[in-house]
Amino acid sequence: MATKTAEGATGGTEAGTEARKDDETTTAGPAKEQTADNQAAGEQAPEEAAEADGGEAGDATEAAGGKAPSGVGQGAGAVVSAALGLVSLSGGWIGTVASAREQLVGQLRTSSTASVATQIKEVYGDAWHTTALWAGLFALAALITGVVVLARPAFGTPGRPQAAWIKSVAWAGVSLGVIGLLLAVLKYSDALLGLPSTG
Repeated sequence: MATKTAEGATGGTEAGTEARKDDETTTAGPAKEQTADNQAAGEQAPEEAAEADGGEAGDATEAAGGKAPSGVGQGAGAVVSAALGLVSLSGGWIGTVASAREQLVGQLRTSSTASVATQIKEVYGDAWHTTALWAGLFALAALITGVVVLARPAFGTPGRPQAAWIKSVAWAGVSLGVIGLLLAVLKYSDALLGLPSTG
């Protein structure tokens, strides 16, 4: 009987120990899983916050970039200024047509009995002055366009510098405009390539 009782007691103790181990395993398992989940959530939270901050910063940058001028208009104005300056030096197609028309009008208005000086003035002099006038108009347009392009950043977004190539082309247009305007004045006043003397 004593042996059976000892065996029963031993068996009961072992059963209790196993039951405690099972309880501890059951209790510890969910606790460890919860701790692992909490750590994973803690690691994901900063990443999500960083992504959210990055997204808001990106949206703000895109919004600011959308409102900021791209400089395309200024670049186009600079190129137009340089082109007008070149046209002012060559006279252009419009100046050639206007000169030919003025020459034709002079021939129609001048009689064959007019003096040589009158014929030269009406036929060639007025045509030459018309060419100089159109060249001066193109030069003036090139000068004004170039100055407007160079002065545009002062009235635009503060702290946004103008591209170097835009400044270079605009200055080229202004320079060509000044040269073209000077030549036009000299041609119109007969100081440069004036009409030949008939005396």
